[in-house]
Amino acid sequence: MSKVEIVEVAPRDGLQNIASFVPTAAKIQLIHKLVDAGVTRMEIGSFVSPKAIPQMADMDEVVAGMGQLPGLHKVALVPNGKGARRAIEAGIDELIFVISMSDAHNMSNVRRPTAASIDDLAATLAEVDPERRLTVRIGLATSFHCPFVGTMDEEAVMATIARIAAIRDDIELTLADTTGMALPDHVGRLAQRCLSAFPQTRWSFHGHDTAGFGIANVLAAYQAGIRSFDGAAGGLGGCPFAPGATGNIASEDLVYMFERMGVSTGIDLAKLLDAAAFAVTFAPDTTGSHVLAMPRERALAGGGPAAACAA
Repeated sequence: MSKVEIVEVAPRDGLQNIASFVPTAAKIQLIHKLVDAGVTRMEIGSFVSPKAIPQMADMDEVVAGMGQLPGLHKVALVPNGKGARRAIEAGIDELIFVISMSDAHNMSNVRRPTAASIDDLAATLAEVDPERRLTVRIGLATSFHCPFVGTMDEEAVMATIARIAAIRDDIELTLADTTGMALPDHVGRLAQRCLSAFPQTRWSFHGHDTAGFGIANVLAAYQAGIRSFDGAAGGLGGCPFAPGATGNIASEDLVYMFERMGVSTGIDLAKLLDAAAFAVTFAPDTTGSHVLAMPRERALAGGGPAAACAA
């Protein structure tokens, strides 16, 4: 049976721009529910300045309070060396850095051009992980579309990716549809080019569902050869630095699609739906989940016989 990996991002990307502070205990409860559903790789949060992302101000308490959770690969986003050192001290297994393919978005996000962020990333990794003991993932934000300049030039994106891939040969690169405006043909084409140009690199896909093409874009990336996909329980999320971007692709939508296709995710859909129902209580007006909106029996039946309807 074919397999894919679902990387759960609700505790970080799902919660980061919710205005009301989610209590630490509730964040820990969500993490435990997701682990119980079978999630083995999860963004726990981000080690950033609380002034920039107030929702992440309790990261040290979250990591300390969640316990060991054997089998869980703990991931955290970090913006710089200071954040990386905090994450390492807290016991995080994997660091995520984000670099925008668009200078305009990179300036909005971290107030520097993309080239400067690439140079900073190389220096930071050399400092905090000189022996390459950590798993490192680079989110290639705005790979397809930028909220400030529109559809990205594919040749320019490939050139920027080449600079990042040259930093280390053991990093994972994530094609990110940050605004949720990509189309499946674009996703499939760029994914194929990346896998062909950098065959030794680990690749993943991160999408949003702003224009309603999220799950179709995942399928396009899968058909191109990518086997790791980000999702957020309940479809929570959105980039605070990308105006108009809505939630992440719902993890339960990914599990539902892949399992019906005969592709194993290793995740229990019933337990994931319970976790998603809990997650959306933090932001009930922003959920983008399709499967969570189904009658539960229909969702768990895997699209079984539907009731007859009039012509």
